[in-house]
Amino acid sequence: MTEHDAQTVADGPFLTTREAARFLKLKPNTLEKMRVYGGGPQYRKHGRHVRYHIEELTAWSDMRKKDSTSDV
Repeated sequence: MTEHDAQTVADGPFLTTREAARFLKLKPNTLEKMRVYGGGPQYRKHGRHVRYHIEELTAWSDMRKKDSTSDV
């Protein structure tokens, strides 16, 4: 975890799309597309703002663990 990620976590459990993308090492556009087409981490709407809970990002990432390239 980088210093910025540690600071983001210290600021609270809810991350913006940009912060969540940085946390997952993805581009914000990737998360935006996943919101439209599905398959991405769960998110919440706080008014008009999209927020990702850091525990849900970690859980989503954990579900994608693979042992080899032949894993489906």
